[in-house]
Amino acid sequence: MRRAAGAGAAAWGVGSFRRRVMEGLAAALLLYALVVLALESPLVSTSLSPGAGAAVARKLYLSSGAATARSAPARPAKEPRPAAADVAGPSARGRDRLSRFATGLDLRLLDTARSGALRGQIADAVAAGARVFTELETLDADAAALAAPSGEGDAAPARCPQSIALSAEQLRARGRVVELPCGLALGSHVTVAATPRAPHEERDPAIAVVRDGEVPAMVSQFMVELQGLRAVDGEDPPRVLHFNPRLRGDWSGRPVIEQNTCYRMNWGAAQRCEGWRSRPDEETVDGLVKCEKWIRDDDQRSEESKTAWWLNRLIGQKKEVNFDWPYPFVEGRLFVLTLSAGLEGYHVSVDGRHVTSFPYRTGFVLEDATGLFLNGDLDVHSVFAGSLPTTHPSFAPQNYLDFSTVWQAPPLPDEPAEIFIGIMSSANHFAERMGVRKTWMSSVRKSPNMVARFFVALHGRKEVNVELKKEAEYFGDIVFVPFLDNYDLVVMKTLAICEYGVNVVSAKYVMKCDDDTFVRLDSVVAEIKKVPSGRSLYIGSMNIQHKPLRHGKWAVTYELFKMEDVSMGLWVQQFNRTIPVEYIHSAKFCPYGCIDDYYTAHYQSPRLMLCMWEKLLEGRPGCCNVR
Repeated sequence: MRRAAGAGAAAWGVGSFRRRVMEGLAAALLLYALVVLALESPLVSTSLSPGAGAAVARKLYLSSGAATARSAPARPAKEPRPAAADVAGPSARGRDRLSRFATGLDLRLLDTARSGALRGQIADAVAAGARVFTELETLDADAAALAAPSGEGDAAPARCPQSIALSAEQLRARGRVVELPCGLALGSHVTVAATPRAPHEERDPAIAVVRDGEVPAMVSQFMVELQGLRAVDGEDPPRVLHFNPRLRGDWSGRPVIEQNTCYRMNWGAAQRCEGWRSRPDEETVDGLVKCEKWIRDDDQRSEESKTAWWLNRLIGQKKEVNFDWPYPFVEGRLFVLTLSAGLEGYHVSVDGRHVTSFPYRTGFVLEDATGLFLNGDLDVHSVFAGSLPTTHPSFAPQNYLDFSTVWQAPPLPDEPAEIFIGIMSSANHFAERMGVRKTWMSSVRKSPNMVARFFVALHGRKEVNVELKKEAEYFGDIVFVPFLDNYDLVVMKTLAICEYGVNVVSAKYVMKCDDDTFVRLDSVVAEIKKVPSGRSLYIGSMNIQHKPLRHGKWAVTYELFKMEDVSMGLWVQQFNRTIPVEYIHSAKFCPYGCIDDYYTAHYQSPRLMLCMWEKLLEGRPGCCNVR
């Protein structure tokens, strides 16, 4: 009996050990979903709608007690649960009012050794966010102040000088940037006196590729840019106008002038002037051609034209004969460039002669040009800007808010929603959120089974958070993720979207997008309905089998993997091991801009969204950016 008991004990011990191993593996897999926020590779999907998303998101639910699976409530809470961060000090009424807009995601659960290299960033961001959130809750703003834009008591508006003059020394001290506080207006002009530098060897692979044994290319180029306000920390500001003379040429091998626009690091179609005059049938800009002709080394007609002009002049012929001028920029020779704002576009003249004109593009207006940036192989002697607007155009982000009840979000539905859309946004993106509210989000507000919310982390500047609080309390469509915003931790917003979509809205489908994404809801819904009911669905623009990038904005190191969209792909892949998921790739979820017959269009400014919305209402959906 004793031996049998011993054998039995041994058998139980082996079974117990195996069970413990399996339980440990299961716990590790569950915690993996949290650790993945430290993982990422380049873009998997920009806009995605995980079908049966509730099931996927339930695996990611983080309660204040433990990371355990839960069923979505049959009847969603009317408001989000209070934030898990401990808050003390403000009145109960102040706490309740702001906590209604906080996510139920317990960010403290991410402060674990399994978070790897991101643990320190997470801890710091959550602690700082808790402090800022507490400060916001202590602000018991008057209800009347919340019902209208900020007025008296605000900081004085920026001064709007009629003209600005800077010497070379003053410009260098300002980092080669001329601030235009109130932008430009019709008739405004900027004059730059400068000298192009001698060429240099270019080894930057983004400009010139040098192969083994080859001599580096000799490059001389400079940029004159009208820039707007930076939309996102860590990204370049939008280029309202990019004027780029390349004195030694580029791939064409001859001098060229290239002009373009850029929003959210997404370039439009370049306008290139290569020495040929614009075609007679090509549209003009205020009556001026886009490109004037200059002498090319492969064109013998230029000398003939000059000879004919002198001959005709000697014999008294009065008929005007046009002749060409050389390329307007020469290394080591002073030039005077004037950029002026016309009715239909920008005009550039050099040494008194018109060189090129660039038509205004949808999405960019004169008041957006709040800075002039000069860069490249150029010695600037002076800059003068004149005929500038003397009144403030109200380009401050918070002044984009239209405090009208038309744009307020309706209460959450009593029944589970069909689709929940989580829109990732930054605290200072007032204009972007207003652009979404006035366009495609209108369809969400009118639908009884759709819900959309902005997910916003806190900003480092108190004045931004104060305006954000007013916006949240008035419109009712913002969910706070209480940490201090950090691009490396944007995955926390994705987790919050999943948690909210499952445990607050009880949505059948969960979709995420950015606040510069235009969504054609009718097309997205039509695609979802093609999949038989009951199947798990993962749809979007998917980048499969893509290697991690080691350079650039989306670069990752071998220890640190930080991209939220790939994290979502990894979570879905993990879910797919137990319940089959139907993957649907569609390029119409456009991650790089807008294409014909799009479902979603990324990198769209508020003005582009308004243009696209008008087209959609007219029954002719299409892009507004010129490509």
